[in-house]
Amino acid sequence: MNDAHPIVSSEAEELILVDTDDNEAGFLSKAACHDGAGRLHRAFSLFLFNADGELLLQRRSASKRLWPGYWSNSICSHPRRGESMQIATERRLQDELNMKCELEFVYKFAYQADFGDSGSENELCHVYLGRTPFEVSPNEHEIDAIRFISAANLNREFAENPETLTPWFALEWQTLTTRYRDQLAAYIAL
Repeated sequence: MNDAHPIVSSEAEELILVDTDDNEAGFLSKAACHDGAGRLHRAFSLFLFNADGELLLQRRSASKRLWPGYWSNSICSHPRRGESMQIATERRLQDELNMKCELEFVYKFAYQADFGDSGSENELCHVYLGRTPFEVSPNEHEIDAIRFISAANLNREFAENPETLTPWFALEWQTLTTRYRDQLAAYIAL
């Protein structure tokens, strides 16, 4: 990967705390949001598909505090204090993959997942679908590797090697392939 990418995230950046109805409830550093059992904060997950209907997966950087080296959906991140979801998703598309695309909002949900003594995710996550351009340029500070995978092969991976995949990715994929199958079918062959 090209080492020319900037560092685009920090434990000090302020995230948006929310209640279970997704109403803003204050701000807290990313580090503090992920300490212990975590504090509920706004997040998003992007599922990006190529022209062949394959999902772009990323292997999270080994330097990540939570789930380093795990495979996950295309992009997962947070809006920062003062950012709308649209601005935040556009920023992370550029920051992580050096790309732009239209996104389709699908649903949002809350989850909490512990990663041992390192901390937890405690997020109200907005889930989006989109299409990748022909080429993407992963930022090595955020992503160790990328690959594209068909729905059938991804389902097999979840069945055979769930321990290599992030917990939110598993929850989101299950929901997308069951409750939002019609929306997902516009992007991928199921």
